[in-house]
Amino acid sequence: MKHLLLGDEAIAQGAIDAGLSGVYAYPGTPSTEITEYIQLAVSRHADGSLPIHCRWAANEKTAMEAALGMSYMGKRALVCMKHVGMNVCADAFMNAAITGVNGGLIVLAADDPSMHSSQNEQDSRFYAKFAMIPCLEPGNQQEAYDMVRYGFELSERLKTPVLMRVTTRMAHSRAVVETRSEPMPQNKMSMPENVNHFILLPAFAKRNYAELVAAQPAFVKESETAGHNTYTRGAHPERAILTTGIGYNYLMENYQEAMGCSILRITQYPLPVALIDQMVKDGARELLVVEEGQPVVEELIRGMVPSDIQIKGRLTGDLPRMGELSPDCVRVAIGLEPLPKHDSEKLVVGRPPALCQGCGHRDMYAALNEVAREYPSPRIFGDIGCYTLGALSPFHAIHACVEMGASVTMAKGAADAGQHPAIAVIGDSTFTHSGMTGLLDCVNANANVVVLISDNLTTGMTGGQDSAGTGRLEQICTGLGVAAEHVRVVVPLPKNMEEIKNVLREEIDYPGTSVVIARRECIQTLKRHLKAAKKAAK
Repeated sequence: MKHLLLGDEAIAQGAIDAGLSGVYAYPGTPSTEITEYIQLAVSRHADGSLPIHCRWAANEKTAMEAALGMSYMGKRALVCMKHVGMNVCADAFMNAAITGVNGGLIVLAADDPSMHSSQNEQDSRFYAKFAMIPCLEPGNQQEAYDMVRYGFELSERLKTPVLMRVTTRMAHSRAVVETRSEPMPQNKMSMPENVNHFILLPAFAKRNYAELVAAQPAFVKESETAGHNTYTRGAHPERAILTTGIGYNYLMENYQEAMGCSILRITQYPLPVALIDQMVKDGARELLVVEEGQPVVEELIRGMVPSDIQIKGRLTGDLPRMGELSPDCVRVAIGLEPLPKHDSEKLVVGRPPALCQGCGHRDMYAALNEVAREYPSPRIFGDIGCYTLGALSPFHAIHACVEMGASVTMAKGAADAGQHPAIAVIGDSTFTHSGMTGLLDCVNANANVVVLISDNLTTGMTGGQDSAGTGRLEQICTGLGVAAEHVRVVVPLPKNMEEIKNVLREEIDYPGTSVVIARRECIQTLKRHLKAAKKAAK
């Protein structure tokens, strides 16, 4: 069966067909569509014939831990996140390499080189090396589909989590994928043979870690023999090219047989030492490393080949040090004349991102800005979400934005330093992702901060997924210790502007921790709900 699928959709279908029992994720571009695809597939089996757990998790750490729990019970589990989510789940991820797995466990990290929708460029392959576990990096959508099944089988055979890394271009481009006609049955529930493997007391952890170190040669052997990594000797083997993941596609768009280069294609890690040795034995004197992301392989390869071999890549400037690769930059790196370029600014009028017309965040910022101007030096700490656009025109309302949940604790730190007013702006989904612990710190210190939760009843930035705290934010805040009379709810509409401003003034002047919840449904999800209701009424 052939389908036209996004890379994310190919991964999702591959997981379903490989006998997946649970997908655990927090929405984050470019990984979101994997879980959404599985959720849609499950919804189409109303009879329960596709029993896959597929609810969104509160954050990536809880997703990783829940997936490890499913693996503990012998079932196959998939964890999905964007690259910065790896930072959130790092504790559980690193220790999962020490516990090992029972059922197959794949951690899918979708990296975002060029920062299309992210606050940094980060390469998740470092995490695989850090944890000393296998890593898969498919070069096309068909490989992405096939590698999921292989990854589960590898995970169960070697008793280890497996990291699969894709990038934005792979995740969000389409290609024809040939799928299996029948999915594999899900694993039956089973307990780990050695329960102590999952108890990381120092005595047990030391033994497990020794086993992980001892397994490294088997991981390398798998990379050399599984067939995913391939080496082709060229007619002029003194020139060699090493590609990883999607970088191979960019090379093939430009490569000419007459060049005669040897080509080593990497889609599985650890690096295949035997194939690298063969490339050296064949006479490689110059090696170009074409990899999407940071120079992970370029750095590693320098310690694996003789020092007189010239290595080129991102570190040498032969390829751009930052951002995505492209067929054009790879073309120049392999020695071909650059193709003529068009000035995109002359062809397309730039359109910076902006909050949707009718968005509740707009009215919230309008009120906040008016009140903030009444104080000599206000500081407003923003967070990750649609409302981060409040930093841009016409609002220019926030003064810092670092990572998920940082608004609350940065505001606390500023208040600790003597800043007043110190205001945090955070969304409902981000608050339950990683803002609650910051609020608890504020309560424990009776910090003089105002936490403004802009509650649009969804995870708006990534497309309107469920938000973990919907309908319970007041209870969460009072449960964390905020005085009930200082948990205020307002409706951000122009007609309520004076009320909102008065509430903000009162809570700014209160010498302690307070929360203002500005609640109005996201305009985009509201449109969907109204459309669905109208359709149901017919």
